[in-house]
Amino acid sequence: QVHLVESGGGLVQPGGSLRLSCAASGFTFSGNAMTWYRQAPGKEREFVAGISTGSLRHYADAVKGRFTISRDNAKNTVYLQMNNLKSEDTAVYYCRRSYATPDWGQGTQVTVSS
Repeated sequence: QVHLVESGGGLVQPGGSLRLSCAASGFTFSGNAMTWYRQAPGKEREFVAGISTGSLRHYADAVKGRFTISRDNAKNTVYLQMNNLKSEDTAVYYCRRSYATPDWGQGTQVTVSS
């Protein structure tokens, strides 16, 4: 059974940084792309970043140059380093196994506010 657990969210001031983690189990982590999505209040869930099995990365335009996705296959964990956070980054952040599976974590809240 696939299990994804996000952590690392919290309250941060504009311009600050956070590092999200997603611990995975129940599947062959190294054989799957991993992705991060987010959902702000009143909005649809949107793609944030993805990393392939070969560590090729791609990002939504809104976060390019500020966010970095990485993975540690030895720890079955995917990370999202978020720098220069803006108020519009406030959302619940979810990790997902690959790009089109029903396997989601429970989410972690990120609030950017002064």
